[in-house]
Amino acid sequence: MSKFLYYLNYNFVIYALIVGVLIALCASLLGVTLVLKRYSFIGDGLSHVAFGAMAVAMIMKMTNLNIIVMPVTIIAAVLLLRSGNKSMLKGDAAIAMLSVTSLAFGYLLLNVFSGSANITGDVCSTLFGSLSILTLQMKEVILCIVLSVVVIVLYILFYNKIFAVTFDETFCDATGVSSKKYNLLIAIIVAIIIVLGMNLVGSLLISALIVFPALAAMRLSGTFKGVVILSVIFSVVCSLAGMITSIMYSTPVGATIVAMDLLCFVICVIIRKIRYGSAS
Repeated sequence: MSKFLYYLNYNFVIYALIVGVLIALCASLLGVTLVLKRYSFIGDGLSHVAFGAMAVAMIMKMTNLNIIVMPVTIIAAVLLLRSGNKSMLKGDAAIAMLSVTSLAFGYLLLNVFSGSANITGDVCSTLFGSLSILTLQMKEVILCIVLSVVVIVLYILFYNKIFAVTFDETFCDATGVSSKKYNLLIAIIVAIIIVLGMNLVGSLLISALIVFPALAAMRLSGTFKGVVILSVIFSVVCSLAGMITSIMYSTPVGATIVAMDLLCFVICVIIRKIRYGSAS
């Protein structure tokens, strides 16, 4: 504990903890809806799109990668959502194709055009997360805080609509609530969360940050609101535990957070079995 308190004297550690908590909180809010709607792989597909866009931004030697990454990821989210039944590729096929293509395209560009001497290190740090979360500047922290506040406010304002769209899109359309509009809102918010989370856990592991807390919460609660609240708690606690462990023992940030999420899920499964076993 004394060692950790010593690290808190450094601003970069405080910045990392703030950003990590905010990303985990936002990811857990939308994670419940994505899991219930069976849209979990949208997060995976969009994270690969973000990797491809980041490769382009790195080749162009842009100081702020989000200038390209954020718009491209949001556009991809919109296009994926709008691929209806009449489209040539169905939703899951479109996600798989876009995911693989973006990943391959990004890696190809980095190998052909990048001037970096450590291509493998750049790719691994982008895919699996790196210590870049510990090198955040104040302006990046402010940007994360602003976007996180926007996500949280939008979720609170449209909570009832998101709840309705999550469970019955047909009923929503029949009552005059456009399910397409709110699905679009969900996709855009998820795209923002993915771009923010890439510095924390990497593009390949960001889906775990979205899915695991929701799955763990569903083991213990049977209501939508209860699952959302538990998901937020689990996500924030696991992210904090993962980052603290990473700082103390120099383990990979992203992989450590995912390991904590997995541990939380296993514990929740055990508690559920004990509860139902004792009830019977």
